Amino acid sequence: MKTILKTLVGSRAHGLHTEKSDYDYRGVFVVPTSEILSLGYKEKATSWLEGQGEDATAYELHHFLNLATHSNPSILEVLVSPVVEETIEGRALQELFPALWNSKDVLNAFGGYSANQRKKFLEDKDGRPWKFAAAYVRVLLLGIELLNTGKMNVNLNVQEAALGSAGINLGNFAGGLRDYIYSIKTGNGIKKGEVVDWAEYLSGQLKEAYERNPNKVTDVERVNDFLLKARKANW
Repeated sequence: MKTILKTLVGSRAHGLHTEKSDYDYRGVFVVPTSEILSLGYKEKATSWLEGQGEDATAYELHHFLNLATHSNPSILEVLVSPVVEETIEGRALQELFPALWNSKDVLNAFGGYSANQRKKFLEDKDGRPWKFAAAYVRVLLLGIELLNTGKMNVNLNVQEAALGSAGINLGNFAGGLRDYIYSIKTGNGIKKGEVVDWAEYLSGQLKEAYERNPNKVTDVERVNDFLLKARKANW
């Protein structure tokens, strides 16, 4: 199999890291078409490595595109995160980003991911509620940005500037966006009710953004054309 794209994700991409933070990566690989068409082939949808301060998850191209066309936030984020390794095909995959997502799935997938993180936050899952609190609000910000601007910025300082330029009101919070979410992530001087109230406001902003842009659809023909070319090129 061949890696075509590898990007830095997690706290180091968001600007929320410390010196001790792990390096988290996600990538996309292509299994040779001849192997896929061979008898006895067992699908290799994902691969995962962990150890020595580094976590890496990668997805086979077909599986990745299937998730991306359903606007999976963790998958779409791969395409807009800092690049560690890429081929010409990987660069073309990044350029496919506008064709992949659709308005309805962004509303449902980003909202659903946020609800899942909210549940973990309020249940104090794994004794790390504030980690889930940060994810709870951050994914809502990504969805709001995507539906309003057609783009996503994973670095919170860059995202705050982009949302400000688009005239998006993020509500009232102390300090800059990155610093506030860092305070949430560490639980420093933040109450749970404060996080929930802000997230409820952001959820409303996500729904309003969808109502302004309800008809953006996935360009399935363009995505399939990309996949077919990749299969032919990686026989």
